[in-house]
Amino acid sequence: MSRPPKPFLEEMEEALDPSLAPPVPDALPEGQAMQAVAALSQRRGTALTRFAVWAFGALFTFALSVAAYDFVTGLLARNVVLGWAAFALVVVAVAAALVLALREWGAFLRLGRLDGLRARAVEARATSDLKEARRVVAGLVSLYGARGDTAWGRARLAEREAEVMDADALLALAERELLATLDAEARLVIEAAARQVATVTALVPLALADVATAAVANLRMIRRIAEIYGGRSGSFGSLKLLRRVFGSLVAAGALALTDDMIGSVAGGGVLSKLSRRFGEGVVNGALTARVGVAAMELCRPMPFAALERPAVSSLVSRALTGLVSRG
Repeated sequence: MSRPPKPFLEEMEEALDPSLAPPVPDALPEGQAMQAVAALSQRRGTALTRFAVWAFGALFTFALSVAAYDFVTGLLARNVVLGWAAFALVVVAVAAALVLALREWGAFLRLGRLDGLRARAVEARATSDLKEARRVVAGLVSLYGARGDTAWGRARLAEREAEVMDADALLALAERELLATLDAEARLVIEAAARQVATVTALVPLALADVATAAVANLRMIRRIAEIYGGRSGSFGSLKLLRRVFGSLVAAGALALTDDMIGSVAGGGVLSKLSRRFGEGVVNGALTARVGVAAMELCRPMPFAALERPAVSSLVSRALTGLVSRG
């Protein structure tokens, strides 16, 4: 004998029974926005692509120069006043382009100066060369000689420098007196960038908005960190520095977060109680902090030795105070 059909409401209740739903995956968010920014920063065109870009650029520049020449000579033939006015504008435009080019070249030189000081400091500490250490300290004092935020540290360093007769101790003294304030400024910049990336990722559901925000925030953060340590990188210098930072992190496999780090950053496994998108925001913020620490290491004129390297978990905890519950 056939069973009577179930009422429609009973069938709906069984279909909506939470106990019958598949388990929610507990995979840890991977920070897809920051992974995308890292992939974009490391993309390099082929040799043929670079040659094509150079060829089109050269052709465009040549055509623009010929057009400007014809424009100015044509106006001079028609009206002397208008012709000389056009010539003056062309000269101003060319001068502005030269100034921008010199500015970018100076930015590369400043970044190279920081790299040179850091390499010399490492060599002086490794060989215990007091003379080289004094030259490194003199270079640091010259680098920050016109900055008011290092005036107190430079004064203290000048008082105690002559008393130190050990290369390692002298470099440690210079690091504490000259770079402690700059490190604090850089940490504030990193925390602000991590907070911005985490907030936009968690609250803005637009496609690619988190990737664009992460790219802009990280580029601005790296540029500001370079300026804090004396780099003052230009546009191309900032892009090169961004590539170097992400390149070092990708090579070291550092663009990943573990369960333990997320637990310490988010307050004891809070990601499991929040939405997936909020978890992505926290991870993107943590990866932004990690990029900022790597930028500090690349822009700092001395490696971390006497002062402690900032911890990513501490930076993110301070950055996300109020955004992440600790209960």
